[in-house]
Amino acid sequence: MTHKTDIQLRFFDSDAFGHLSNIAFSLYAEQARVDFLFNVIKQNNNLILAHIDLDFKIQANLTDTVYVETGVIKIGNTSIKIKQDIYANDKVATTAKSVIVLFDYEQQRPMPIPDEARALLNKYLVD
Repeated sequence: MTHKTDIQLRFFDSDAFGHLSNIAFSLYAEQARVDFLFNVIKQNNNLILAHIDLDFKIQANLTDTVYVETGVIKIGNTSIKIKQDIYANDKVATTAKSVIVLFDYEQQRPMPIPDEARALLNKYLVD
């Protein structure tokens, strides 16, 4: 199962030719990641992005309908690896893979993912 986030495109997401920029795709991934974490495990304030890869497949334009489908690839002891397909007009334009770490700001170190959050995230495991 995946979590869907619709993206509202903004004029400044594009260049002079109306192509969506690579920076915009990173922002779409962030918006969908925060939406996913807040809606699935009901928090995102102590989750930090440790790594992200973006693979651009096709160009997308300002007039396209864009949405992101987010799923979980792996749940570790202190981290979550997610995959996000960013669609433009129902075609995968970009794929993002991210590692998110649950972080204890007081101790300044990663902390274990609670069993309750792990159970909720398990519902979104994808290949």
